[in-house]
Amino acid sequence: MKKAYFVCIGNAGRSQMAQALYERLGGEARSAGSRPEQELHPQVLEAMQELGIDLSDRHPKPIAEEDVRWADVVVSMGCGDACPVFPGKTYLDWNLADPVAMSRDEVRELRAEIERRVAEL
Repeated sequence: MKKAYFVCIGNAGRSQMAQALYERLGGEARSAGSRPEQELHPQVLEAMQELGIDLSDRHPKPIAEEDVRWADVVVSMGCGDACPVFPGKTYLDWNLADPVAMSRDEVRELRAEIERRVAEL
C-alpha cells in the first residue's frame, strides 16, 4: 500500500477518520490540518468508536513539509492551497464537508464515504 497523508482544515475530523481507516486496512498514514484545532470533534470520536477505533489519544497537528515528502499520495479535504506540492507525488482532492456541525447520523454517513474512498486508494 502507498503511504498516505490526509489533510483537512482542522485535523479534527475528516483527515483523522481517513488516517485511522487507512491504517485499519494495513496502510501507513499520517494526517494534519492547515489550521489545526485544539481537539478532535466529539461526534467523530464517537463515530469511530462505533467501529472499534479509539481516537481519544490523537491530537490535531499542523501540515509538515516532511510529512508531504514522506507520503506517496496526499489527499486534501478542504485545505486549499495550504498543502505544499512536490514533484512525483499523487495529489487527490476529496470534496467532503467538515463534520464540525454535523449530527451523529451525518457523521456516520461521512465516515462511510471516507471508508469507501480509503478502500479505493
